[in-house]
This record gives sequence, C-alpha cells and structure tokens, in this order.
Amino acid sequence: MNFTLSSKPISDIKADCLVVALPEKGDWPASTTQANEALGGLIKTLHKNGDATGKNATTLLVPLDGQPWARLLVVGTGADKDRTPANYRKALIAMAGQVKDGPSKHVLVGLADTVVTGDDATGSEAARLNLIGRTLEEQLYRFNEFKSEKPSDRKLAKVTVAASSAGKALKDAFNLGLATGRGMNFTRDLGNTPPNICHPTWLAEQAEQLAKDNDVIKTEVLDEKQMKKLGMHSLLSVSAGSAQPAKLIVMEYRGGKAKDKPYVLVGKGITFDTGGISLKPGEGMDEMKYDMGGAAAVFGAMKTIAETKPKINVVAVIAAAENMPSGTATRPGDIVTSMSGQTIEILNTDAEGRLVLCDALTYVKKFDPEVVVDMATLTGACIIALGSHATGLLSNNDELANELLAAGERSGDRAWRLPLWDEYQSQLDSNFADMQNIGGRPAGTITAACFLSRFAKDYRWAHLDIAGTAWNSGKAKGSTGRPVPMLVDYLMSHAGK
Repeated sequence: MNFTLSSKPISDIKADCLVVALPEKGDWPASTTQANEALGGLIKTLHKNGDATGKNATTLLVPLDGQPWARLLVVGTGADKDRTPANYRKALIAMAGQVKDGPSKHVLVGLADTVVTGDDATGSEAARLNLIGRTLEEQLYRFNEFKSEKPSDRKLAKVTVAASSAGKALKDAFNLGLATGRGMNFTRDLGNTPPNICHPTWLAEQAEQLAKDNDVIKTEVLDEKQMKKLGMHSLLSVSAGSAQPAKLIVMEYRGGKAKDKPYVLVGKGITFDTGGISLKPGEGMDEMKYDMGGAAAVFGAMKTIAETKPKINVVAVIAAAENMPSGTATRPGDIVTSMSGQTIEILNTDAEGRLVLCDALTYVKKFDPEVVVDMATLTGACIIALGSHATGLLSNNDELANELLAAGERSGDRAWRLPLWDEYQSQLDSNFADMQNIGGRPAGTITAACFLSRFAKDYRWAHLDIAGTAWNSGKAKGSTGRPVPMLVDYLMSHAGK
C-alpha cells in the first residue's frame, strides 16, 4: 500500500475516489468547500436533499461522471460541538470501512482539515494526520494466515491524504501514525496466531527476526538453564508442566545518548493458559492464546520504535511461558523462591502471570531504568471493573501515572487509574511464605498489582492490566493491538529530552 501526503488543491489531484467531510451543522472544512465548487455544488445539493445528512460516521458513496474523480465518498462528521476525538475516529473508521474493499485503486482523503473539539488530542493538523495514518493501517488489517481459501486481493493500492503542506512536521506525524498502525497490526498478528505455533520458542524467534530486520534492535534470549542460574524459580514454576520451555526475551533499542537511562517495557507472555493444575473451565479456553497480549504489545511498540528511530533508549523484556497441567506441573500449595529472594506460596496456579512478571521486574533492575511499565492480561477482575474500554493502570509514582493517562487520552487508547494503597497488601499475607500469589476475590486487580509492586520498589513503575482491552470476543474475536498507541505516544513524548 502506498500512502502519501499532498499539499496540492483537492481539485488538482486525480483519484478514483475523493473522500470529504460533511458536518451536520456548522462551517465546512476548506477541502469540502473546494470539492463542492469543483463538482458544481453537488455536495451542497446532497446535504440539502438529505441524501448526505452529515451525522457522525455516516457515509454516502456517489458515482461521478466526467469529473476529476470517479466516485465521491461523503463522510458525516456531526455537529461542531459533538466532534470529539472519539467521534472523529469513528468517522475515520467509517471512511476506511467504505474504501478498503471497494473498487477504487487510488483514494484521495480530505479529512485532515476537519476541526475537532472536546480536548487537545486532535487539536492540530499534525495530530489528525497521525490518527488518519494509524486508522488506515489498523482498518486495512487482515489475518488470513490459516485460511485455505484466501480472499481476493484488494484493488486499493494508493491513498493520498490532503494536507496544508507536505513539510517535515506533517510528514513525520503522518508517518508516525502509519508506523503505529503497523505496530498494532504486528501485535495483532502475534496474538491471533494459534498456540500450537505461538509458543515461547516461536516468540523468541520473532524477536530475533525483528532484530534481523532492524539493525537498531539488539535481541538476547535467555533459556531455562540461564534463568535457573539467575534464581528465576517463580517464572520457571509456570512452565514446569509444559513440554515447551520458558524464555526470557530481551530487546534493546539505543537511540538516545549513551548516558540516558532506558525506558523499560515488560510484557507477560503466557502463550497459552490452561490455568495449570487449577484448571480453567473448557468454555472459552481457546481465547487463552491471548494471554500473551502484554508480550505482543511490547513487540508492537518495539516495531514502531525501530521504524521511526526516536532519540530515546528503550529496553523490552518478555517473560514467555506456557501454563499446562501435567505430572511435573506446579501444585497449589507449592512454595518457590523468586529471583528477588522473596518466597511465594502458590495457592492458585491460574494466577501465573504475576509469577513470571515478578522475576522479570527483578531482572530489569540491571538496566538502571528511567521507568518500568509492565503490561499483562492479568485479571478477570479488571474486565468486571472497566469492561473493554479502559486499560487498568496502577503505579507507585504519580508523575508516571499521569503521563501514561495523558498519553492514553491523546492517542484514544485510554486507561483508568486504580489505587495501590498499602491497606490492600495484607490480603497477600501467607502463613508459610513471604507472600501468597492471590489475595481473594475482593479488589483482584489491585491485589495483583500489589503483588507486583513488591518487586518494583527500586524504580518508578506502572502496571497496565489489559485483560479487557487486548482482544475482542464474540463475532469480532481477535487481538486489538492495544495498548500500542498509548505506549508509542508516551515514549515519543520523552524522545530527545
């Protein structure tokens, strides 16, 4: 797919399909006015007659005869007061849905000059171009790897986006959006891959391939023997019942100054979670291939970073394991010693994500991190609390938490902060070890983060519980690519500082 920016007047750009924005009320964007003049008042007539209402995310495709374009796609953008970033994104999604499988080979998009209100997330043309690029890549995604009959190739081959200029600032914003979308799609590819293929060794191979494809990435993979030598008995307890060995995957990007501390991303990579001896119900267990959603998001963020090469140092660590029941599996009641030296009584083997993450959080101290952000499909309790709209965020540092929340708002990949108060820690008390790995049903998301916080005391740390946001169930089942947009926005906001 060829994506380009053009600062030429709309009427001077030939394409198979022109896309314009039509507000329900209020002033028209300049590109819509120009297109209306070039079309002899057609858009005004369509609006007046009610064919194109302008209601947000509505579309009308009109064939043209003898015009600069073969088709006109009118996308409703609602009333000015209701044109929030979220509604603007809905309009972009509607646009992409119309053009991605249509007959047009070349589409000209005139949506970047639409005024968005509500907050500053898309308050500039650069921000809107970023979102247009990301949405196009995201909506063009297909996953047909395992279908014997592939759908026919799309006719769409080129998208030109009209902009006020084709200068570096706007190009960079647009290209960052495209790269973020590609990072999301990489995350989705990994998450959607079946668990008989996507196991820890395969994930490690993807990290090695990412380094081969991008010379700015350096990858190291630790095997079980190396992890055992480091004392990672908590992580290894999770893979004990599986024929697939665990891996600790480390990827480094050094785009900043040598003295700059790295921003560290840590991902939970449980490639399939049966629950272990604490076996899950059979219904819906197939979706536990998505329990490596945290790892997949880290991969996606690193792909975007590798493509855009910001001036920042980033280290990614993925704790990958498969949680299976067998005669060698960890039992409820077992006690293990983590890399930190703290002992853990494992009361439920289905609370395994925190067991792999805690050793990874101890391991990353070696990098003297600026901050550490871990992400994991950790608790069903987070789905109950926040549903599928917001990622759960908990942190030991207010500044870091606020920056991540702001990145989520800017990118539309939002999070909601939950408390990490000392009062919750007692729910993890054990009669036989330093702690137990579950804290009971009350405040399950919070007590899981409390557990992790005991291994993150030496640096600024935030935890993202993406159990509700990493994948969709039902008819639209599949990985979402979240929270890659939030991570990329956060990292870019610190690049070069």
